Amino acid sequence: MKKINSLLALGATLTLGACTTTPQKPNIVFFLVDDYGWADSSVAYGEEVYKTNLRHDTPFQKLLSEQGAIMTNAYACPVSTPTRASLMTGMNASHMWVTNFTSPVRDLPSDGKYFVEPNAREVENPKFDRPLWNYNGISPVDGVENTCYATPLAQLLKDNGYFTICVGKGHWATPGTPGASPYNFGFVVNVSGNIAGRPGSYLSEDNYGNTAEKWTSHAVQNMTEYYGSGIHLTEALTREALKTLDYPISHNEPFYLYMSHHAVHTPIQGDDRFLQKYLERGMDEGQAKYASLVEGVDKSLGDIMHYLEQKGVAQNTIIIFMGDNGGNSITKQKGGEAHTQNKPLREGKGSCYEGGIRVPLLIKWPNQIQANTRLNTPVVCEDIFPTILSMAGIRSYKTVQAIDGEDLTKLLIDGSKYVSEQKFSTQKEATKFVIPQSISGLDPKRAIISNYPHRWKPSWNEDIDYMSSIRKGDWKLVYRMLSGTLELYNISEDIEEKNDVASQHEDIVRELALFLSEKFKEWKTPMPRLHSTLEEIPLPACIIRTK
Repeated sequence: MKKINSLLALGATLTLGACTTTPQKPNIVFFLVDDYGWADSSVAYGEEVYKTNLRHDTPFQKLLSEQGAIMTNAYACPVSTPTRASLMTGMNASHMWVTNFTSPVRDLPSDGKYFVEPNAREVENPKFDRPLWNYNGISPVDGVENTCYATPLAQLLKDNGYFTICVGKGHWATPGTPGASPYNFGFVVNVSGNIAGRPGSYLSEDNYGNTAEKWTSHAVQNMTEYYGSGIHLTEALTREALKTLDYPISHNEPFYLYMSHHAVHTPIQGDDRFLQKYLERGMDEGQAKYASLVEGVDKSLGDIMHYLEQKGVAQNTIIIFMGDNGGNSITKQKGGEAHTQNKPLREGKGSCYEGGIRVPLLIKWPNQIQANTRLNTPVVCEDIFPTILSMAGIRSYKTVQAIDGEDLTKLLIDGSKYVSEQKFSTQKEATKFVIPQSISGLDPKRAIISNYPHRWKPSWNEDIDYMSSIRKGDWKLVYRMLSGTLELYNISEDIEEKNDVASQHEDIVRELALFLSEKFKEWKTPMPRLHSTLEEIPLPACIIRTK
């Protein structure tokens, strides 16, 4: 008894580093939402609470933000596949040559046949021919034409002892290529992940698109149990995700859950659990259906957080919540007025203006990130790859691809601690606070490069099509390829990108144009080609020199 008491007394002075047992690797939940706008949440990412932040009830995102860090300047790609490929490879989309969504299946339901045609889903343009991009997406196998060969994130996690799970949307590659299956990327378990870029239906009465009269390549697979149940797809995927976690938790294995919801992508089909209250608030039918999709996703996040608490693993689980691109600002299905859904940000999905590329990002890392932190250093989707590996303690790894992303762990740990020591009187003051590179390990003025050299929607809205941009610090340059013009915005003063000040700051325009052009040259980034000559259009630096 005397020996036991003395050990107890000694234990009070021991630190974690004195223990001889190997610490448990953290579990990681990466929660990805499709077409989710920066202002679609009650979490206020900006300098103030905007009216758009008040449209939807997202209590669990709010809770997650209070437990960790809000990344106020997080960027993704203008459309889905490039972001998802960057998350899996750590590469910038322009470096991968994966600059558009991979949906080359043209459905011909009249005769029941389907065929693959390169870039079949890319809209034609009278002036430009399509760029020579990697329309087959990414591949874990070398030698597949028109793909970027890369070592996948999930495979590295699996090789280092993680139980890897994919639930929901895949959309990394095209049919008939290795990247079509999540299993080839290193996932041990896959629930419904495939080539589909959107769901055939969110409704169980449609079998989520798996009916003879409605079937297309977008039909959601592996969900037979829920057919005709009245359970919305978001809820069904959440239930399946929780089932997959039972095994690794019961066997004390660290897990990586890639929870990739189809919501809030079109078709905008309401979630009946939440629809009525938004109608009662005066929203039109489209707005209410969209709001119910948003709250359904938030409920999914809450269910996962509650499950982790119940299982006693919440304190050893990292949760990362992110959108894959800006919110869709032009679909009539969402109701309301087009081009206003992402305000104060300009435009939306498909655009290199802020509404198309700035996305929600929340990170909870227990015992590492200070609670209620706002981190304003710009970060980008390719940063997630090295960051997750670093969080998992995996620092010695080899990839066949060059990694463009930066490890954010020092920013998250030291930066959040540094920010928590500051005393801010307003949200605006907190959001403008810049963490020094010496503290965060990350240059707050490093280049954030976005590129969409394609035509996504009809030409009546050219703000969506054929654009590149680069942000460094407060300054952002936009290259409009169709008109061959360059625009400059001070994002810290003009988040709405209303005031083009290029003519007033020609030196900054030149600096950013040259930097962007050199990067595109280094990466050999494919650009649109002129129909008349099939030659690629000029890079931004050429626009400068011809003036």
